[in-house]
Amino acid sequence: MKKKFIIIDSNSLIHRAFHALPPLTAKNGELVNAVYGFLLVFLKCIKEFDPKYIAACFDLPGITFRHKEFKKYKATRPKTPKDLLDQIPKLKEILNAFSVPIFEKQGFEADDLIGTITKIVNNEQKTMSSGEIELIILSGDLDTLQVIDKDTKVYTLKRGVKDTVFYDEKEVKKRYQISPLQFVDFKALKGDSSDNIPGIPGIGEKTAITLLKEFGTLENLYKEIEKDSEKTKNIKPKIKNTLKELKEQAFLSKKLAQIRYDVPIDFNLKKCQWEDYDEKKVVNIFKKYEFYSLIDKLPKHERKILKRLF
Repeated sequence: MKKKFIIIDSNSLIHRAFHALPPLTAKNGELVNAVYGFLLVFLKCIKEFDPKYIAACFDLPGITFRHKEFKKYKATRPKTPKDLLDQIPKLKEILNAFSVPIFEKQGFEADDLIGTITKIVNNEQKTMSSGEIELIILSGDLDTLQVIDKDTKVYTLKRGVKDTVFYDEKEVKKRYQISPLQFVDFKALKGDSSDNIPGIPGIGEKTAITLLKEFGTLENLYKEIEKDSEKTKNIKPKIKNTLKELKEQAFLSKKLAQIRYDVPIDFNLKKCQWEDYDEKKVVNIFKKYEFYSLIDKLPKHERKILKRLF
C-alpha cells in the first residue's frame, strides 16, 4: 500500500472555512470559526488517509510574479477580511503543535509551493528503494486539479466543510471531459473571475471544453487557426476572430493559470514525516480556543506506541 503524503493548501482551506461557518468566538472574544472549520477537514483527512507525511503551504502578503506579469491579477477580489487574517497565526500555532512543517515563499503562491513539492517528491520516488508515495492535496478550491497525475490526487470541499470530494485523473475526466494536464488551457480560454484571469471573452466552460477535446492544447489550437486548417472550420467565426485578436491575452492567461514547479525552497522529505506530535500541547490550544468537540477527534499515533513497545 502506498504511503500517503498530505499537502495542505492552507489559505484556500481556511478561506473556505471562514465563509462556510457562522461566527464562532472564544471566551476572550476572538473569532475562531475559520480555524475550527479548517481543523474539521484536517482531522477528517487524517482519519481517512492515515498519512505518513504532512506539509502545509501558505500564501504570503504582497505581490507575486503573476502581479508583475499582469497588474490586474486578483484586482477584482475583495480585500481579505481582517477577521480572517487574524486567524492565520492561530492556525500556524496549531499546525506547529501538530509538528506539521510550514512552507511559504515571498513572490509565490501556495499552489506553486504545492506544485514544487509534488515534483520533488515524484522525482525522489524514482530513486527510492522501498515504498511508493501517494500525494494528496487538501484544498478549499479546484485550482490544483492541474497537478493531478497517477501519484497525485486532490481532496477538496464540495459544499460547506463536511461534504468532501476526491479527485483523481478519472474523476477530473468525468467532470470536465478533459485531462488534468489540459486544465491550464481550460482556464486560459475560459478565464477565472476569482483571480481576474481574463481568458477569451465569449468562451465559457462548454466552448473551452469543446475546443480542447478537438485541439488538445492552446498551442495546437492556435497552430491550426493560423494555418486555417480544415479542423478549424467548425469554430464559430465570431469565436475564431476573437481568438485571433486576443492571442496574446490567451497565452498571458495560460501563464497566470499555470502552477509553478520550480520554486526555490528548502525541502526535505524526511522532515515531513508525521509520526508524532505533542498531544498535550494540542489539547491545551484546543481548550484555549474552546474546541472541546475536536479533542476526541485527535488522531492516536499507533506508530509512536509501537516504537515504544518494540
